[in-house]
Amino acid sequence: MEWITDLFSGTSVAHTIFIYALVIALGVALGKQKLFGISLGATFVLFMGILAGHFQFGVDPGTLKFVQEFGLILFIFSIGLQVGPGFFSSFKEGGVVLNGLAVLIVALNIAVALGIYFGAGDLRPTDMIGILSGAVTNTPGLGAAQQTLIETRPDTATSLNEAMSMGYAAAYPLGVVGIILSMILIKVIFSINIENETREIEEEADRSQLKPHIVTYRVTNSLIFGRDLQRLHTIIDHNFVISRMKKTDGTIIIPRSETVIEENDLLLIVMSGEDEEMFDAVIGPHADDMDWEAENAPVVSRRILVTNREFTGRKIGTLRLRMGFKLNATRVNRAGVDLLASPNLSLQVGDRITVVGHIEDINRLADKLGNSMKRLNEPNMFTMFIGIVMGILVGSIPLLLPGMTVPMKLGLAGGPLIVAILIGRYGYKIRLVTYTSSSANLLLRELGICLFLASVGIAAGGDFAATVFTSQGLRWVAYGFLITFIPLMTVLLIGRKRFRINYCTLMGLASGATTDPPALAYANKTAGNDAPAVAYSTVYPLTMFLRVISAQILILMLA
Repeated sequence: MEWITDLFSGTSVAHTIFIYALVIALGVALGKQKLFGISLGATFVLFMGILAGHFQFGVDPGTLKFVQEFGLILFIFSIGLQVGPGFFSSFKEGGVVLNGLAVLIVALNIAVALGIYFGAGDLRPTDMIGILSGAVTNTPGLGAAQQTLIETRPDTATSLNEAMSMGYAAAYPLGVVGIILSMILIKVIFSINIENETREIEEEADRSQLKPHIVTYRVTNSLIFGRDLQRLHTIIDHNFVISRMKKTDGTIIIPRSETVIEENDLLLIVMSGEDEEMFDAVIGPHADDMDWEAENAPVVSRRILVTNREFTGRKIGTLRLRMGFKLNATRVNRAGVDLLASPNLSLQVGDRITVVGHIEDINRLADKLGNSMKRLNEPNMFTMFIGIVMGILVGSIPLLLPGMTVPMKLGLAGGPLIVAILIGRYGYKIRLVTYTSSSANLLLRELGICLFLASVGIAAGGDFAATVFTSQGLRWVAYGFLITFIPLMTVLLIGRKRFRINYCTLMGLASGATTDPPALAYANKTAGNDAPAVAYSTVYPLTMFLRVISAQILILMLA
C-alpha cells in the first residue's frame, strides 16, 4: 500500500494532481450544500485547501505558485472577454458612481486599518499591512509591499515579509467571508428579491439597446405617395429597414432604394420601438391583420450564422446585400440579444443575421458568411493565448509615479483583465475572433477560480492553525474582519439607499472593490446574470491600482 502513501505525501506529479483534484472535488461538493439557505459555491475550495495544507498534504512551492497565478489569469481573462463588449457603455451609464464608491471603500479600509494600528498598540507596520492585504484579499498589494521592503530595507526584509505573509494568511479567509456576509446582510436589510433585481437589469438592457421592433403599415399619407424609399429615409432620419412590401396587386417584393411607395401598399418595417410614433404619423395606420408568413410568396425570412472569420468587424452596409444578393437584412442576434441591422453595425463571429429574400439568394449569402455551427464550436485558442501574452506584458510594465522610489505594476491580474476587456470590445477591429460559447467561458472561469483557491488554501494551511489559533492570531483575524466588514457595509448601504443601485451590481462592486475572485464567483452564482461581472470589471482596474500603490505608500511611511 506504499503507492497510496506516495499519493498523499510524495513529491511526484501524480501527488500534485491528486491533491489538487481531491481539494477541488471536495470543495465544490461541499460548496453546493446550503446552510441557512446559503451556499458558498467554489469559495469552499479555499477552506478545503487550508485543511489540506494543515494536514501537510503539501505541493512543491514552485508548482503551487505557478498553478495559483495561472488559475487567476484564466479566471480574470475569461471574465474580461465576457464583459468586454458592454464594459465601456456601462462605465458611461453608471461607472463614475461605481468607481467613486469603490474609492470610498479603499479609503475606509485604510482608515479602519490605521485606526486599529494606532489604537491597538501591539501591531508592527508590516503586521498591519499584511492584515490589510488579507482583509481585502489583495495579493498584488501584498507582493508590492514586500517588494518595497526588499528595495528599501534589504537587511530585515526577510523576517518582516514572513510576518506580513502571516498577517495576510490570518485575515484572508474571514476577508472572503466578510465580503459575502456583507452581501447577504444587504439582501436581508432591504428584503431584496433576486428575480426582481434580474428583471430590472434585463429591462434596463432592453432600453439601452437599439432593439428591433416590427410593425406592418398601410400607406395612407398622400404626402409620401410616389416617393421612393431613399426619399423616405431622408424624411425619417432614423435607423429602420423595410423588410418586405406588398403592392396593391398582391405582389410581395423585396424593396430597394428606388422602389416607389404607392397608396395602400403594405410595408413590413423593422425599427426601434421608440420611433414607432413617428412612423405612425408619416406612413399611416397599422395593418395588424396582415400575416406575412401565410402569404404564398417566393420571399422568405431566414437566419444566417456568421462563422467566416473574414467578416469579423465588417459593417453590414459593406456587404451590399441589396445590390449583390437582392436581400434585406432586418435583425442581428448577438449573444441572445436582437439588434437592429443598421448599416453601421459591425458583425462578429457568432452573430445570427436575419435576412429576407428569395431562398436561392439567401443560400448564396449563407455560403459566403459560413453558416456552420461546427466551425463555431471550434475553440479560438489563438485569441486566448495571444491575449494572455499581451496581458502579462501590460501587467509587467513598471509604472513609476511621482514621489515613489519603487515602481508599481498591474501584475498578473490587472494586466490580463484590461487586455481581455479591450479584446472583447475591440478585438474584431484587428480581426481577432472573440466569440466563445457561454459554456466554454464558464468552464474556463470555474477551472481558473478553483485552481487559484486551492493553491491559496494549500499555501496558507501549513501555518494557519499555529498563527490563527493563538491570542495574537485571533486578534489579527478580528482586526481583518473589521477592516473588511465596516467599509463594505457602510458603502453598500449608501449605494443601495442613496443611489438605488441594483443588488446584482452592488455584489460586483463589493467583489471588485476588494479585488476578490471568490466573492465574484459567489455573486455570479447568486445573480445568475452578468451584472456582477460587469460591475467587477468596471471598478477593478482603478481599485487594483489604488490597492497596490497604497500598500507601497504605507510601507514607505510607516515601516
